[in-house]
Amino acid sequence: QVQLVESGGGLVQAGGSLRLSCAASRSIFNPMGWYRQTPGKQRTMVASVALSGTTNYADSVKGRFTISRDNAKNMVFLQMNSLKPEDTAVYYCNANPPLLSWGQGTQVFVSS
Repeated sequence: QVQLVESGGGLVQAGGSLRLSCAASRSIFNPMGWYRQTPGKQRTMVASVALSGTTNYADSVKGRFTISRDNAKNMVFLQMNSLKPEDTAVYYCNANPPLLSWGQGTQVFVSS
């Protein structure tokens, strides 16, 4: 079973940037996605990237977030710019659809 480890979260002011990383324990040939969850709400996908590099974004992050992957290093990234307080959440990576075991996630907190 592949293991996913997210990192790169933290506290940032509104308008700032963060870059999240996701390391997989082995090669993944699935489309991959970044998901986020806030307390009491369902986990939702914010961005996805196919093996080819084709990307899709939720409307709420389009134009601000960029997802990418490095297949040789089994890594997936999420560059988050122009962060807003409503981006505050725990961020997870997983396949799209999320067929893999969830990692611990990484907390992002955006202050106003």
